[in-house]
Amino acid sequence: MIEKKYDVLVIGSGPGGEGAAMKLAKSGKHVAIIEKNLKVGGNCTHVATIPSKTLINVVRQLTDLRRNPLFLKVARRVNISWEEIMHEVEVVVNKQVQERQGFYDRNDVDVLEGNAAFHDHDTVKIVDPEGIEKFYTGDAIIIATGARPYRPPDVPFEVPRVVDSDTILELGFIPKTVTIYGAGVIGCEYASAFRGLNTKVNLVNTRDQLLSFLDDEISDALSYHLREQGVIIRNNEEYENVEIHGDRVVLHLASGTKVKSDVLLWANGRSGNSAGLNLESLGIEPDHRGNIPVNENYQTSVPNIYAIGDVIGYPSLSSAAYDQGRLAATHIIEGKAEFRLVQDIPTGIYTNPEISSVGKTERELTLEKIPFEVGHAFFRNLARSQISGHEVGVLKLLFSPTTLEILGVHCFGPQSSEIVHIGQAIMSQKNGGNNIKYFVKTTFNYPTMAESYRVAALNGLNRLFQYEEQT
Repeated sequence: MIEKKYDVLVIGSGPGGEGAAMKLAKSGKHVAIIEKNLKVGGNCTHVATIPSKTLINVVRQLTDLRRNPLFLKVARRVNISWEEIMHEVEVVVNKQVQERQGFYDRNDVDVLEGNAAFHDHDTVKIVDPEGIEKFYTGDAIIIATGARPYRPPDVPFEVPRVVDSDTILELGFIPKTVTIYGAGVIGCEYASAFRGLNTKVNLVNTRDQLLSFLDDEISDALSYHLREQGVIIRNNEEYENVEIHGDRVVLHLASGTKVKSDVLLWANGRSGNSAGLNLESLGIEPDHRGNIPVNENYQTSVPNIYAIGDVIGYPSLSSAAYDQGRLAATHIIEGKAEFRLVQDIPTGIYTNPEISSVGKTERELTLEKIPFEVGHAFFRNLARSQISGHEVGVLKLLFSPTTLEILGVHCFGPQSSEIVHIGQAIMSQKNGGNNIKYFVKTTFNYPTMAESYRVAALNGLNRLFQYEEQT
């Protein structure tokens, strides 16, 4: 028996699901969000982006206090507990939940609680927390179920001291030592955060370089500063097995090294949350990592079923998921989606120092045989950095020596994830608008971090003009 019919059903209330639901509702569609948890927001709000970034921000504030000589005596007396950090996390999460729920309430979007699975191509079965099954239909259905940390079967996650990025917030204490297996974005962020809590950190990297998708100069800077803070980085290592000895976790590496710590954080890979949706019965086949294949309009092999966000894989960013949701919704409403996800999606990494980039790296430009010049602005020379006491960092602009078009923006240091958007905005200006000279012709507030664009632009143009004079 069908409980209710909707124009569109959206499975998952994370950024992708929310973006889709809001676009559909404001276009007059009758929409329902299906959420397995009591509170909306998805993994992004409850176990991933919002909690981790709140934790990182608390640690960053504590680090700033300890680093400032004016507050040295006060800082020595500050002892923050895990419970206090989690209280701050809970406050922010609750605010986000109220905000998100308010969106649905004001736009008459029904929120259906329970676990969803497809009954057929336009019918979803929902099992609520009491085990009661209900069936709902939709002319279109959007899958926005996100992703979860990958868990190898031979790693004992049933042990409380072995955690992943979803369960680390349940730790209950600040460990004296932690081993992080996997040096991707999540691994590097938590390495930086735990070191800020005076935890000894082993960061095990399965590759030869941290975050190899970054510009080499930025990647090298991250490695240097993490090591300077006391993080032990072990590159080119693979695990063999994990042993538990009382209150110690021992990670055995293929090299023969044994790494002992209070806690093991597994941060190596993620899998799309497609299992349990009964997709196979519809002929939709996720890949080995649970990611659902889609076309350019985010349609699966069944045209009225769409998939967006982390469950389809790359780029696996909350910001991109929200836009994908709106694009899929536009296709449902209009039968077409003229706009596409932007080509150059900014990356934000909340280590200490922070990292953000958009566009090409030096390595990519070199391999593609695209000529480029470089402009730097070192934060130690900026008045705003000197005032704030955050003098570690650099803004790096890559640009064409002929057209002066900006090809890449790479930032390392405080407020990087904010600063990068200035460069992104200029890069998006086509038909001659994308030109590094913009930054020397405009007037920036002083003192600001944004001024780094003028400094970097002048640095690059001076180098270019000096070369031209010599030739």
